[in-house]
Amino acid sequence: MSNNNRRNKNRRRQGAIKPVDLWRPVPQLPDPEPIAAAPDPTMIFRSLGDPPLHGQGQQAGHEVSKVLVRAAHLAEALAAASGLRADDTSDT
Repeated sequence: MSNNNRRNKNRRRQGAIKPVDLWRPVPQLPDPEPIAAAPDPTMIFRSLGDPPLHGQGQQAGHEVSKVLVRAAHLAEALAAASGLRADDTSDT
């Protein structure tokens, strides 16, 4: 085997990707922090102004705000169902 062939073979070995063990144990995650409801889920969106849609920006902004409020309510319900709401009371 010539020296050039050996060098090429060594380069291929060095660049080989080592397999990853996907089933290895992972450390336990800490318990999640309590989740507080957002006082105004549309605040960041509104700070950007109306969407740049000719003649429809205000209506589009209203519709997106409705979706954001609905998503916030669903997230709050999921947090309550899993016992993660910050203002949960156990005497209900």
